Amino acid sequence: MKTYIAIDIGASSGRLMKSELIDGQLTLTEVHRFKNGFRMLDGFQRWDINYLIQEIVVGLEKIKQNGIEHCYVGIDTWAVDYCLIDKDGTLLGDPIAYRDSRTKKAVEKFQKLMSLETLYEKTGIQIQSFNTIFQLLVEQRELLEKTDKLLLIPDYLGYAFTNQAVTEKTNASTMQLLNPANDTWDEELLDLVGIRKEQLPPLVDAGTILGSLVKEKFPDFDLPEATFVSVASHDTASAILGTPGQGRDWGYISSGTWSLLGVETKVANVSREAFNENYTNEWGAHNTIRFLKNIMGMWLIQEVAREQDYQYSFPELAEMAAKEAPFQQFIDVNHESFLNPENMIVAIQDYCQKTGQTIPETPGAIARCIYDNLALCYASELEKLEKMTGTNDKLSKLHIVGGGSNNKFLNQLTADVAQIEISAGPGEATAIGNILMQMVATKEFESIEAGRQCILDSFTFSKHLPQTCDHEVLEKYKKFIEKRSKENE
Repeated sequence: MKTYIAIDIGASSGRLMKSELIDGQLTLTEVHRFKNGFRMLDGFQRWDINYLIQEIVVGLEKIKQNGIEHCYVGIDTWAVDYCLIDKDGTLLGDPIAYRDSRTKKAVEKFQKLMSLETLYEKTGIQIQSFNTIFQLLVEQRELLEKTDKLLLIPDYLGYAFTNQAVTEKTNASTMQLLNPANDTWDEELLDLVGIRKEQLPPLVDAGTILGSLVKEKFPDFDLPEATFVSVASHDTASAILGTPGQGRDWGYISSGTWSLLGVETKVANVSREAFNENYTNEWGAHNTIRFLKNIMGMWLIQEVAREQDYQYSFPELAEMAAKEAPFQQFIDVNHESFLNPENMIVAIQDYCQKTGQTIPETPGAIARCIYDNLALCYASELEKLEKMTGTNDKLSKLHIVGGGSNNKFLNQLTADVAQIEISAGPGEATAIGNILMQMVATKEFESIEAGRQCILDSFTFSKHLPQTCDHEVLEKYKKFIEKRSKENE
């Protein structure tokens, strides 16, 4: 029996999940969990990459202590951030976090070199100031001159354990430097940001065997024999792999710090409408495209909970929100003021004050404001998505996966506002998708479709059917957002 380990690291935490295929069903067990976060160092918000490596080693040692002599390992993390290493393989400083303010004016700077419309036509990737292309535009030139290899976070972690340097495609697409028309780097864009093609390791598909764990690098630990696989290393790509959609008329929300709402397709949509609505065409496993919209997501409620010193759990906040009057405020959850404010509660209250609305004061009212507007945003974007995918037919089902799928209040609110059936779960879709890709690589599954059927057979899901909803509220919300957008132009 093969043992698979998913190393899944997000912005606030990471974990190692063990999985085996027993009697046709996937098992999933958490072996090790650790915190993550960026901190100010040398003038920038940075990730502590060596700390992440040490925590992974601790987790792998626990695997060995559990009697596992050999395992397969895949790593997924967030996107866009990168490590720079010199010709000796030495890290040129901890990687800077995408929420750092250094890219605040990077898009404006880029527009002097190329129009954003042209950039979108080339790459199909939505314009976000923290995309790798904009980070590189403002990167310190002296560091880039010393750089032998640029590695995205999961690729760097894989390199740290195997000494093999690659660039996995699903994550590479988020850099906004790949051209889907020719399936490789766009050299004009590389030139604009001062990167040589030789500084980027070879592109590989998800499911490529990376190499064996070099145990000699970690002499103080008793580690198993481990074969590393380059999975769909962007966590969203793994989450969508772990979404058990059947047929073609389904959509998804990968609900975590970000909410990624979209569909799985085969052809990139680089239309003017998609550009104007800021939709993205990220590459998925096995030549698929994730046509989706980035929405601020659970970050808002996570920050609210943190600022209240976690006095209330997330279920408690949802319970308090359910007791509040609905739709008392409209907010643009994607507004830049919510990206990384000093205080999220104050940011929400200031937004409401500046737009002449009732200011939410209590924890329940603030939570209700967030959940109402997430549901309204989801519903509005679903309408746009259905229009842009070529048919005006409604999707038959929306799968909500990831940690946010456990929020039954928001799930039902979304079903009501969007008037769509929702299947919620699995909550561990990212780890499951990571493991599914490993199992396809090792021939445990003959296809992704077979793996998704196994997910349906192995885990439980909750169903949320649309109930009565005030249909006028969505139209009022859309008019509010449209008005605010025009005011900000």
